[in-house]
Amino acid sequence: MTSGPLSGFTIGVTAARKVEEQVALLERRGAATVWAPALALDPRRVDDATLRAVTEEVLARPVDLFLATTGIGMKAWFDAAESWGLLDDLVAHLGRAEILARGPKSVGALRRRGLRELWSPESERFDDVLAHLRGRDLTDAHIVVQEHGQSLSMVAHALRRLGAVVTSVAVYRVEAAEDPTPMFGLIDHIADRSVDAVTFTSAPAVAALMEAAASVGRRDEVVAAFQADVLAASVGPVTTAAFELWGVPTVEPDRARLAAMVKLLETELPLRSAGIAIEAGGHTLRLVGDTVLVDGVEAPLTPAPLAVLQALAENPGAVVPRRTLLAALPRGAGSGHASSDHAVDMAVARLRAAVGTKVVQTVVKRGYRLAVES
Repeated sequence: MTSGPLSGFTIGVTAARKVEEQVALLERRGAATVWAPALALDPRRVDDATLRAVTEEVLARPVDLFLATTGIGMKAWFDAAESWGLLDDLVAHLGRAEILARGPKSVGALRRRGLRELWSPESERFDDVLAHLRGRDLTDAHIVVQEHGQSLSMVAHALRRLGAVVTSVAVYRVEAAEDPTPMFGLIDHIADRSVDAVTFTSAPAVAALMEAAASVGRRDEVVAAFQADVLAASVGPVTTAAFELWGVPTVEPDRARLAAMVKLLETELPLRSAGIAIEAGGHTLRLVGDTVLVDGVEAPLTPAPLAVLQALAENPGAVVPRRTLLAALPRGAGSGHASSDHAVDMAVARLRAAVGTKVVQTVVKRGYRLAVES
């Protein structure tokens, strides 16, 4: 196996598309990989009769606002319309509407047909699309929503509550992988914490993994593993949002690109494997130099609370006197306070706010300690 920054790490891969590229990127950096596709390789297009019927419904009345969500969906819809001899009509009809595109792939598909979006959120999230539309008078506005492989009924419902008339266009449906055996194997790896990270390139893949985990009775274990020892790596904000339902922290690159996600893992995994780990107050703390991770998420600590935590972590669970903590504070941290005790108390209060109120215990008349279970 190639030596590199990911040597010694095992990474689960849930993608069905571009899997060879992703596995190659990881293995060239030294990682061992476990591939378990969460979804079928090819989305299932809805039957022609259904898609044509909804297309004719769209064409039957003016469209005020069109929401394009995926590049693959837009391409498939345009291709289908072309086969029915309706492409020119559809492009012209949508071209008279205000067009919003959820992300760069849908933008590309629109522009290839000569259509231009008026606005697209940087986040690629429907939350921001809806926020963009709130406050506008949408009474009786005809809004067409191209769905993205999963039902967007909640989005349609939200728009209807704003007074709009909504037509949803389902071009394709994503489905779980035909053979669930690799996914069940990956679920065991996650629950047993024998992988270091798992990569996700779509929100439906997150849902499929959680559904598969539930079917074998291990979803709670999977969620707990992701919240502690197994890193969930998301390619972008839409995929990250799918984890929010489960309270799972994720890492996400600045740009929603496969190579950027792999590059991020080069930094995150070695960082998380270094330092010391402490279980305290129901949380997992990992200290690596001046970086502190709480349940896998970096905690923003200023110098004074960081100094207190580092002093407490030297002997987890032991009581550290106030005078010792005061001596550990950065020079000038207590300036402006009525007493040195107050400087320590303020630093502890800020530490608790950042890492959890139950992580640090007060021992009356003695000092403070990390709430480590004996």
